[in-house]
Amino acid sequence: MTINERSLALHRELEGKIEVVARKHIETRDDLSLLYTPGVAEASRVVEKDEDESFNLTRRGNLIPDVTDGTAVLGLGDLGPAAGMPVMEGKCALFKEFGGVDAIPICIDSKDPDVIVETVRLISKSFGGINLEDISAPRCFEIERRLKEVCDIPVFHDDQHGTAIVVAAALTNALKVTGKKKGEIKIVINGAGSAGISIARLLLRMNFGNIVLGDIFGALCPGEEKMNPVQAEMAEITNKNREKGTLADVMKGADVFIGVSRPGLVTREMVASMNNGIVFPMANPTPEIMPDEAKAGGAAVVGTGRSDYPNQINNVLVFPGIFKGALKVRARAITESMKIRAAEAIASVIPEEELSPENIIPSALDKRVAEVVANAVAEVAKEEGLARI
Repeated sequence: MTINERSLALHRELEGKIEVVARKHIETRDDLSLLYTPGVAEASRVVEKDEDESFNLTRRGNLIPDVTDGTAVLGLGDLGPAAGMPVMEGKCALFKEFGGVDAIPICIDSKDPDVIVETVRLISKSFGGINLEDISAPRCFEIERRLKEVCDIPVFHDDQHGTAIVVAAALTNALKVTGKKKGEIKIVINGAGSAGISIARLLLRMNFGNIVLGDIFGALCPGEEKMNPVQAEMAEITNKNREKGTLADVMKGADVFIGVSRPGLVTREMVASMNNGIVFPMANPTPEIMPDEAKAGGAAVVGTGRSDYPNQINNVLVFPGIFKGALKVRARAITESMKIRAAEAIASVIPEEELSPENIIPSALDKRVAEVVANAVAEVAKEEGLARI
């Protein structure tokens, strides 16, 4: 059986990857009186007087919704909210397994940003934070921005920021392995959607170097047609030499290639044209170029989103710890400083003496990572005055 066939069989057997489990069993009449009526009324009275008590008297403080509209499911596109549910369940299982965070899939049957924002706002009092997932660009940018404005709990779009954080961590260590200097490198990012744009923004904030963003029409450059408003905004702050042309054109002499686009777009010859290239082809399940081909083209370091090759660049290293840390101190928001500190924390898990071309990022199964990230996020929340406790 293939991995897909085995996975489908397991899904049929399990009939769902998560379940609700009571934290105290109800076995006696006294249990019923304390956990439900009449005793529970006192908890409601306390929360009515002080809403913050909802974090102390309910599971709200460790509970998040994993929200999607099903318009960008994995690399499969617009499959709809019901088809997004298997992915959301999987994500919720990862939140619990790696971060100890309780998460519930919320699949909204609408593509209207107004409806999505209002739906999430209306249910936000049940949760300590909100994770957005598999929502297509550029709508995802607007939805996240508006939710941050109307909610007093952290809002995080993992496709954007989780990807950006783990890429920044991997690139931090790849520079150490290759001897390249931060701030002096040329980075080509192919895929100017939610992930590519967010990676570019974070790498700019961390001063990695000159970034050239590209999509199916070529390099983003001011004045180019067919850019959406977010891409046009990014064109103004990237591509400082105003390069134009195809992906092959802009990869010449580049130090880094980051792919969040489609399979098979990069050739061995394109990698050979780079400057001792760091190559992160992360299209899933088939990357822009397979690792062995990238290595044959002279790549110094290669990382993909796949688990069957070294250097898996996977969001699971990010989102459990981000939310664990934010919920731990009841943060009001997840900030840019928290993202930067999280990336640095992930990179720090591998001691410098253990870094190598095949070991620049911790394993996706390394459960130390969530704790390191959580501590970093909680510390920044306190420094920035965003922690409630």
